[in-house]
Amino acid sequence: MIFACRTCVHYTISMTVPSFPDFTPITIGLKNEILPVLSLASCGISEFTFSGLYLFRKRYGYTVSRLEDKTIIISGIQPPRAPEEEAGEPLLSKKFFMTPCAAPEKAIMEELFKTHDYWKNIPESIIRAKKDLLEEMNIEITEDRDNFDYLYLRTDLAELPGKKYHKKRNLVAQFLRSYTHEERTLTAELIPQAMRVLEDWRANKGDDGDYIACREALELFNELDMKGLLFYADGRPVGWCLGEPIAGNSIFIVHFEKGLDGYKGIYQYINRTFAASLPENFTHINREQDLGEEGMRQAKMTYRPSGFVRKYIGFYKRLAQMTNMGKLQTSAF
Repeated sequence: MIFACRTCVHYTISMTVPSFPDFTPITIGLKNEILPVLSLASCGISEFTFSGLYLFRKRYGYTVSRLEDKTIIISGIQPPRAPEEEAGEPLLSKKFFMTPCAAPEKAIMEELFKTHDYWKNIPESIIRAKKDLLEEMNIEITEDRDNFDYLYLRTDLAELPGKKYHKKRNLVAQFLRSYTHEERTLTAELIPQAMRVLEDWRANKGDDGDYIACREALELFNELDMKGLLFYADGRPVGWCLGEPIAGNSIFIVHFEKGLDGYKGIYQYINRTFAASLPENFTHINREQDLGEEGMRQAKMTYRPSGFVRKYIGFYKRLAQMTNMGKLQTSAF
């Protein structure tokens, strides 16, 4: 079992979420207002957790608004990974809105499309439930494969059964033979050790885009109610992972996973051991998306996902021109 505990991080309580059409930046003080709304969502989309929104609020410029029925709307801007990418990636630097596992009424949707380029992270449940509305508004829905979340059976990751996991089992066995090993529930007292792993990882890897979010996740470990394990080899902390329950505690989402490359098999060991530590009520583990990065996609596929949390983007059909990869060629409203 893994448990959360207190940290000594202090924060400032902010005002409440404003009513639409006003938006406000997401702050830690809004957690108690936003979290209950997100906890009702059953779609399992990785972005629709308070931690996921808060920790990446700077990257995406997230702001939030609420409707009379207490649902929320998230507004953001898709950031470029590098300036030269913008020409071939038409959604980059475009403004989007998200409606976590719900769809506003037609009038609200019309207002949102006046100020945003597209609708992001639409779950399949909305597409089925709001088919008539989407057709009436002439909104075209397109698969966003790069942002599909990877779902795995918890038992598969914990046991690595059969021939398909032969290489993974060998790497775990190699790690176990090479080092004395231990894993500990991540607590406030162990955060400094996890932080050292993160800094060592960064020194070797550089910043792959989530360093700031990782560091803040550790600093706000208790406030964000996340759970994790810290992993040791020969008495030295060499890896950690951190995540949270979603979809009514049937899915556990792994937000962050860091290990030191000098320890062969460390990631396979982390993956298997953490999955085995989770209670049986978690039938699946969500390991988030590959963002269209081929190396990451191949790595995620080697663990044989049992399925995907499919996500879609929406835009006015009259402006839609799509490539065969589902990338929007013109997205201005």
